[in-house]
Amino acid sequence: MPNEQRSDIRVFTLPVEGEPISTEDDAIDLIGSTWSHEAKTAAVPVERLDPAFFDLSTGLAGAFTQKLVNYRLRLAIVGDVSEHTEASRALRDYVWESNRGDQVWFVRDAAELSQRLDAAS
Repeated sequence: MPNEQRSDIRVFTLPVEGEPISTEDDAIDLIGSTWSHEAKTAAVPVERLDPAFFDLSTGLAGAFTQKLVNYRLRLAIVGDVSEHTEASRALRDYVWESNRGDQVWFVRDAAELSQRLDAAS
């Protein structure tokens, strides 16, 4: 279900199936969908992200996340990113720093997202 209430925070969740997120325009589309569902958090399955997202030298992760932050939306990347973080110290540091804040989270699953949202509300 794309629109869920977790804790006191409404979450728009992209389905696992669908076109890969690979451009800044995809971020704009996600912002529109999140707003249209009156949500403040967008949950994106790892499977929907283009592999370039995890290569920080492409700039996609930074541009994509910054767009959502600029529109005051929280972004939760949901799924196992260990394959990518094991291959890149820079990405591992990015995930660690992101998870210290409140705008961009990398979580293992929906249960971890719910725990983070409970703590944030």
